[in-house]
Amino acid sequence: MSNHGHFSANERRLWRKIRIRKRLFGTSEKPRLSIFKSNKFLYLQAIDDIEGKTLVSASSTEEEFNKEKSKSKKNLKIAEKLGQVVAERLKEKGIQSVVFDRSGYRYHGKIKAVAESVRKSGLLK
Repeated sequence: MSNHGHFSANERRLWRKIRIRKRLFGTSEKPRLSIFKSNKFLYLQAIDDIEGKTLVSASSTEEEFNKEKSKSKKNLKIAEKLGQVVAERLKEKGIQSVVFDRSGYRYHGKIKAVAESVRKSGLLK
């Protein structure tokens, strides 16, 4: 906590993340699809919380996303493609459904783009 009793934006996000995680739980049949956003990149992991293992992961640091980078700061296209890539990898493993964990981020922009592209693949209801 900061000096004056005020929380930073990231501290507030982490509190939201804790509240969200209380009700989300991933299994091997229906893993938790967790997202992390750094200043430059997006990371997705499909997690089996029973085993405590990551089943599938994808990130915008991978080679195939380098050519996708547009002049747009938001890079929603990269977020969409990341959702498609992780959905393909999950389907290859025989996973039919996921639980989306937005990790305390607002359901907006890149987070929304990832969720909607996974939803289009039929993994997210």
